[in-house]
Amino acid sequence: MVGLKLFNVTGSVTEVVPRLAEVEADVQDLVEAHMETMLGVRFLASEFVIGCVDGGRIDSLGIDENGAPVVVEYKRGTDAGVINQGLYYMSWLMAHKDAFRNLVRDRLGATAASQILWSAPRLICVAGDFTRYDAHAVREHRRSIDLVRYRYYGNDHIGLQTVASVTGQSVAARRVRRRAAGLPTARRQDGAMSELAVAVDEALLGLGDGVTRVQRKQYRAYQRLRNFACVCPPQQTKLLVYLKADPKEVDLVPGLTRDVTGLGHHGTGDSELQLRTERDLERAQDLFRLSYAAA
Repeated sequence: MVGLKLFNVTGSVTEVVPRLAEVEADVQDLVEAHMETMLGVRFLASEFVIGCVDGGRIDSLGIDENGAPVVVEYKRGTDAGVINQGLYYMSWLMAHKDAFRNLVRDRLGATAASQILWSAPRLICVAGDFTRYDAHAVREHRRSIDLVRYRYYGNDHIGLQTVASVTGQSVAARRVRRRAAGLPTARRQDGAMSELAVAVDEALLGLGDGVTRVQRKQYRAYQRLRNFACVCPPQQTKLLVYLKADPKEVDLVPGLTRDVTGLGHHGTGDSELQLRTERDLERAQDLFRLSYAAA
């Protein structure tokens, strides 16, 4: 990766030189076998044949934690066509929703097929490198696109680095700050909890580059490649936030933090935050950063 040097410190210190895959299929096979761990996406199909005049095969199809369709395209090195190729497949997918819905039903069941988040399809491009023009190009599209650079280190390690991440624009994203930062209009509360929701939104978005928001009816997800926080609609006296931070690594404070591993709730994450005041939000900042780092 650009700017990153990795050293083996066993015995004498030696640099582990990064390298590209021998062939593109090596990267694709590895990611598909561990897609949920590496990208936060549930794998559905490989080399999915699309039925149109020009034809083609989508390298990988998946569905993310929020139910959004995901197209994944791979390139061994740098390829100026990877973004346009992926967008072509994404357009086909959005014009043939029944094909994807049937795939989800076959792999994950009828419930998952009925809850697909069609408003937020994603394209993830995994390649040896990208140019500055690629990073600029994704910002010109009204689609959610992640550019992910890979490098192998020796025989046992692979690194993934998000070079650019853009959320597709929606009508809600262009509304005034309070409406955009709050949760669904019909469920949004007035007063202190609404102000707290705005502050939480700003804090989560401000954690680093590449943070994107995905709106679902029951929660709003904040993600890098995968979710690191989910915020539920404000209740009368508190705001619930679920984090990817491991509850075993969190000092649980009664009334503020709770381990919800195995307990049903909206959104993703096993650490629950119950925020009631701006002071609670200040106390939560370290947990936000911990969860962001884990995503």
